[in-house]
Amino acid sequence: MNQVNLTGRLTKDIELRYTQSGKAVGNGTIAVGRKFKSENGERESDFINFVMWGKAAENFANYTHKGSQVGLGGEWQTRNYENNSGQRVYVNELNATSFDLLDPRGASETQSNLDSEDPFAAAGKKQIDISDDALPF
Repeated sequence: MNQVNLTGRLTKDIELRYTQSGKAVGNGTIAVGRKFKSENGERESDFINFVMWGKAAENFANYTHKGSQVGLGGEWQTRNYENNSGQRVYVNELNATSFDLLDPRGASETQSNLDSEDPFAAAGKKQIDISDDALPF
């Protein structure tokens, strides 16, 4: 069984292109932290290339950016091609077929609103007074 699941952060914005037939294809790299630390006591990461196709690639490119924490699922693939010099080049990458967005959208705005005394102040709105008798519940 060839099944890979990775959690990490995008190292750059997704490169979204389209084939001649109009199918979307996205490429990127995800930094995945290792469980152990190096001899220096620092945590190391692996940088893993991935490809994503179709509507999933378009959605992924629209809702992520460099530094986004994501989960990717798919299959490991090895492909090869001949470069301009006539040399055979082998590429190992994740063919991502699913993803999870692990950063809540607008998390920094929500947190700043929660920390504020007036939750409407960040949106430029004035606080309003409503008596309990005016509420329908």
